[in-house]
Amino acid sequence: MDHIPSTPPHPPHTPEDWLVWLRLLRSRRVGPTTFHRLVAEYGSAESALEALPGIARDAGVTDYAVCPPEIAADELRRARLAGVTPIAIGSPTYPVALLDLPDAPPILWALGDASLLTRPRVALVGARNASSLGLRCAKSLAAGVGKAGITTVSGFARGIDTEVHKATMDTGTIAVFAGGVDVVYPSENAALAQELGERGLILSEQPVGLRPQARHFPSRNRLISGLSRAVVVVEAAAKSGSLLTARDALDQGRDVLAVPGHPFDARASGCNMLIRDGATLVRGPQDVLDAIGPLAAKPAPDPVAQPQKRTPLRETHALHRQILDRLGPSPSPEDTLIRDLDLPTATLARCLTTLEMEGRITRDPGGLLRKLDA
Repeated sequence: MDHIPSTPPHPPHTPEDWLVWLRLLRSRRVGPTTFHRLVAEYGSAESALEALPGIARDAGVTDYAVCPPEIAADELRRARLAGVTPIAIGSPTYPVALLDLPDAPPILWALGDASLLTRPRVALVGARNASSLGLRCAKSLAAGVGKAGITTVSGFARGIDTEVHKATMDTGTIAVFAGGVDVVYPSENAALAQELGERGLILSEQPVGLRPQARHFPSRNRLISGLSRAVVVVEAAAKSGSLLTARDALDQGRDVLAVPGHPFDARASGCNMLIRDGATLVRGPQDVLDAIGPLAAKPAPDPVAQPQKRTPLRETHALHRQILDRLGPSPSPEDTLIRDLDLPTATLARCLTTLEMEGRITRDPGGLLRKLDA
């Protein structure tokens, strides 16, 4: 997999720097992957922001406008009032594990103890409508790995996720929200969210105040697995968000572990499928600890980003057609496209950025591309 932010840019330091980063990131059709490619190509977020209208114009988008300064300033103001801290990629507090992701969030919003991002982490996820046995199992596993010095990561959903956070509040737990870190969903977990903000950590890539929509949960799932050395699925149906998180983990090179269940219990069918397909079977906390082994800190990469040589758009017109011919409405891995076209990654990356600005392709979590209807 092409790890786009392997040489992250210099993080923002001044209020003006933060404003520029947010304006670029919140501009139309600029997601995390496009943010990284633009900054790598133009050398800084400021230069990329200045170039963005021209890129859109060259792509045939005549009504394009970057995110206004007042919108970005308001996001920063709301975060400050809520006691939320922004963490930029390239800064010492940014979790190194996320640098493995081609769509690593340029900015994370943190509420609580950000030092938990420097500790070894394992994700435990599972069903919302979990059985009483599943809840007890989640509590036991989470408490066991927590006592071993490992911080737990989960998604704050009712059921298994909630039990994981409660069981490891004293040893360290991180809740990844699909919406803003100040928006509690489900609302029944309001007291738990307050406690996490005081004793644990709430993390999100979404703006403060944003209510989660269905499309935000797959992005949330990739962060749960991306933050973690391994993902343990405690209880999950055959078609569930927990299995999507497990799939993200495999794509990211993380270990996947699962707790087996009765073959007639639909709530365990997903876990049984994972074990059938090669996931490590988990009976207790020691199985998790044995599977992951020592968790050594990964050295941070050189934070100096080098601008890439630009290719004139007229030389890429034919390649645009080849890309569109190979993509369809179903998600396709970007790695496959790179391999099939047999072109330098940087060249193809610039073409993909242009096509995304044109609104002709879109990106899904996990490095997947889709062609949009004309």
